[in-house]
Amino acid sequence: MTFPDLPAGPWQDQEADLAAELEAIGEDRYEPSDEDLAGAWTDRPADCADWIGDRDAGLDDGRRGGVPVFGRGFAEGGVLDRLGPGAALAGFSQGVLDEGLGGLSDDELVGVLRASRRLAAWQDGVEIAAVAELDARRARAAARVSSVTDGQVSGELAAALVLTGRSAECLLGLARDLARLPAVRGGLLAGTIDRARARVFAEEVAGLGDVAAAAVAAAFTAEAGSLTTGQLRAALRALVLRIDPAAARRRMTRARGDARVEAWPESSGNAALAGRELPAADAIAADTRLTAIARALKDAGAPGTLDQLRAGVFAALLAGRDPQALLPPATDGDHHPGGGQHGQRAAAGPGDPGGHPGGAGLAQLTGSVQLIMPAAAWLGLSDAPGEAAGHGPLDAWACRDLAARLAAGRGTRWSVTLTGPDGRAVAHANARAGPGPPRHGGPAEGHRGGRDDYRAWLAGLRFGWLERQTCRHPRQTIRYQPGNQLRALIRARQRRCSFPGCRRPAAGCDLDHTVPYDQGGRTCECNLSPLCRTHHQVKQACGWTLTQPEPGILTWTTPHGRSYTVTPEPYPA
Repeated sequence: MTFPDLPAGPWQDQEADLAAELEAIGEDRYEPSDEDLAGAWTDRPADCADWIGDRDAGLDDGRRGGVPVFGRGFAEGGVLDRLGPGAALAGFSQGVLDEGLGGLSDDELVGVLRASRRLAAWQDGVEIAAVAELDARRARAAARVSSVTDGQVSGELAAALVLTGRSAECLLGLARDLARLPAVRGGLLAGTIDRARARVFAEEVAGLGDVAAAAVAAAFTAEAGSLTTGQLRAALRALVLRIDPAAARRRMTRARGDARVEAWPESSGNAALAGRELPAADAIAADTRLTAIARALKDAGAPGTLDQLRAGVFAALLAGRDPQALLPPATDGDHHPGGGQHGQRAAAGPGDPGGHPGGAGLAQLTGSVQLIMPAAAWLGLSDAPGEAAGHGPLDAWACRDLAARLAAGRGTRWSVTLTGPDGRAVAHANARAGPGPPRHGGPAEGHRGGRDDYRAWLAGLRFGWLERQTCRHPRQTIRYQPGNQLRALIRARQRRCSFPGCRRPAAGCDLDHTVPYDQGGRTCECNLSPLCRTHHQVKQACGWTLTQPEPGILTWTTPHGRSYTVTPEPYPA
């Protein structure tokens, strides 16, 4: 067979034997290994045998003598699985498409998917570079750059690419934002960063100067491709808050001048309503209160999912209606939230039926927030950022504001997690009372008394130390359900769902036995991890396997045979 000429590219320095490997792929005499023919399956549950047989049926279709002509190179670790984007990868991708995707193993098909994503990122990089060049030419031709010339460039893009004016402006803006982030533009052309991640970079470093922005982008470019956009956004935001917290604070303060409520029609015919540029503490408190009221209504028998009830409560509160109207009509003996019976009204807004804010019922439901912040920020000794579970990184001022509200609550629960040099949890303790309100000053205003009080509070706590590497099973129980201390340690060790890329807080996840309890799995920190309900069900599906080689280190193996390892996320430092 004939292979296309391979153009010069960066892959030549990394893969000197590329041409020989590609030639070997096309040799008719190539003999596949048993692993190749099996599709590299690592674990096939016995009860899935029929499903696997159906999946493997016809695997040789489209292959030459049972061997894929191009497809084998796309298998995990294969030369085409590693080849950077460009004309060569595009040619081989077209070749495997021409031969038919039905002849590929699952592993090879995933390799084609990954190659397509690299090629798409590369083409986005080419597009961004072309837009930047066109913009530079128009700027040189204009006597001065103004909003008029900006409109002319975006208009030219809109006409050429058949875009709306808004889409053309966004494309031009992204090209200009990336002009000061050469590492991100290079990542696009190398296929390691796609357009969505490039946009996250541009948005999150917008408040930094050119030098600092370029440095932050360079620090994350290498690992950005292994992070979801949510993970990348959170990591960049936390770093920006650490580098220049005052600048981040000024940016947020200025943005509050644009605070507004927006309403717009949904494509379904319904409508949307959103508050924009709200203070973080207010938005988090409002969001958790919505959840608390919706959950109380659901527990009382209101129909619908939690999300549907949250939306119903949101609309009812703003429209001046009682959210309790979302409950079905009461019958004799029914009790509604707030102690109401036989449909009696309970307070749902800022006042109770008597008109004062201290009333009972739904008005008293405030929800719960899991706030994580460094002790130094609590004491006012630093402006290091923290985070609210489910809401992402928060600057130190927002953390202290939210912490003050929590400290004032009588039912607030407190805990302390000690971290190692890598920022990951090593010990955890719960406390019956808090350390007192946070210090609202900055680092220059921290004082000795606050530090001494905090040390005294810490001295009264009893810490449980997490097992590392080899587990000695100190907290193992023979029961299915873990004890309170073990439960707290697992959720302190892994703050989110243990599926790759999932950011659901551990507090809202199941504690899953990696090796099922009914198959001899221990109820111990070396065999437990938080999984959200969706990924708990994924783990139980045919073809998926999950192992925990060390406490907190989980390896997922997918039906297509590739494995992905998840490690505990570090805490804000």
